Amino acid sequence: MKTLPVLDDRATGIDVGSEKLHVSIAGDTPRVFGTMTQDVSTLIDWLRDQGVRSVAMEATGVYWLYLYGALEAAGITVLVVNGRQVRNLPGRKTDMADCQWLATLHAHGLLHSGFVPPAEIRQLQDYLRLRQDHITLAASHVQHMQKALERMNVKFHAVISDLTGVSGLKVIDAILAGRRDPADLLTLCDAQIRKHKGDRVKESLRGMWKDEHLFALRQALQSWQHYQSQISECDRAIEQVLRALSGPPRDDDPASPAKPGGTHTPKIDGLHRMLLQLCGGNDPTQLPGLADYSLLLVIGEVGTDLSRWPTAKHFTAWTGLAPGSHQSGKRRSQQSRHRNRTGQLFCTMARSLANSVDKALGGFYHRLKARRGGLIANKALARKLAALFWQTMVKGSDYVEHGLRYYQTRTAQSEQRVLRKLAQKHGLDLVPAKTMG
Repeated sequence: MKTLPVLDDRATGIDVGSEKLHVSIAGDTPRVFGTMTQDVSTLIDWLRDQGVRSVAMEATGVYWLYLYGALEAAGITVLVVNGRQVRNLPGRKTDMADCQWLATLHAHGLLHSGFVPPAEIRQLQDYLRLRQDHITLAASHVQHMQKALERMNVKFHAVISDLTGVSGLKVIDAILAGRRDPADLLTLCDAQIRKHKGDRVKESLRGMWKDEHLFALRQALQSWQHYQSQISECDRAIEQVLRALSGPPRDDDPASPAKPGGTHTPKIDGLHRMLLQLCGGNDPTQLPGLADYSLLLVIGEVGTDLSRWPTAKHFTAWTGLAPGSHQSGKRRSQQSRHRNRTGQLFCTMARSLANSVDKALGGFYHRLKARRGGLIANKALARKLAALFWQTMVKGSDYVEHGLRYYQTRTAQSEQRVLRKLAQKHGLDLVPAKTMG
């Protein structure tokens, strides 16, 4: 009976916990280490002494991140595997048995590592994710401001479009300073607001002022301002990382105009230029729905070297946007995939195209939405965007927008070809309808 060959007799498995690291080499008796920095240094020295070249571990929360960085810096290859690949361990489940099972599978080459960005991209990723957390928390304090205004029956936030805009903040500051006259507060608003919404704004600023609700409004405003300063600090840190990655500006840099990405775009001078330099001169922002901010977020998740995925299908499958398949005997079924952060970003970009009236991809979305619904159409459009992004980054392909009319014409031609084949199959002739005149 043929047995599985051992590809690496020093392959090591580590079961990562919050307080202990269980380590086994080639499935032998495990050794336990602590998780303090000195313990990790001792672990790395021991692995070197044992001649270990490759280590496998599960992605357990955030506990594996520091260990991955330490092992990577020590020159040891690290495989971060999905727990679903190793969950079929027979017998009782213990940390000791887990690390031995990991080492055994790794020694036979049965484990496949998930994608982990390079160290410099992980640094950018940490800043970007922290910044997004600050944006989410700031938005919750905007809701607290709206709640405080509602408690005083002040409907100002329902009349203007943005409570944290220039006019909104001026009015809130004046209210907290003790000004109550609606006509006086109206003068603080933008000229366009006074012209088109003057009467409504004046009525919305008549409230029942109470100290406890004014106190809540003041604290919510201070909290929002605090997170705005935190976001600005993140912008400066992100700018430093981008400048280090992209290098100094070059004379031959492409001079394509920046594509703004909404109110949450970091305030960084030359952001578009640095992104293009990171992408090796390729311009993914030519794709519809992909602005500078969206591109920055995607780069923070996958980096700029997408050659790790052999084809666009591999990339879309990794993002969780491509439908999965499951076959057992004669039974075939589709299996839903979990969308990771990158897949969710492309879904967000796809939503921006849902209301487009002149884009070919917008026509694809509306055509599929009529047949399968909005959720499936959004995911299918996100998969198309992800595939186009891979082609731009790996193949250097340029996207050409042909427009909605071109897409509708091509769709009609495809439908007519199908009709002609069906008519030919059944011995029928297709006769164009005469125009009514």
